[in-house]
Amino acid sequence: MLTNDKELEATLDRIRHFQAQIKYLRDTETNPTNFRLSSSGFLAEIDRMQLEVREYLSLLPSQFKETA
Repeated sequence: MLTNDKELEATLDRIRHFQAQIKYLRDTETNPTNFRLSSSGFLAEIDRMQLEVREYLSLLPSQFKETA
């Protein structure tokens, strides 16, 4: 779980990086099966990180400190 804005920014940067990797795969991979296999790990990790971001952003700083 994210605990501060610095971790939030790092996670958002990582999401953008993974999205860029998937975009690159879409632009270069011609075989749909290979693309699906290559991108599935990135997509799963993006989903996991987006859930962390959503959870972090759903709390006010005062609420976050109470739950920690």
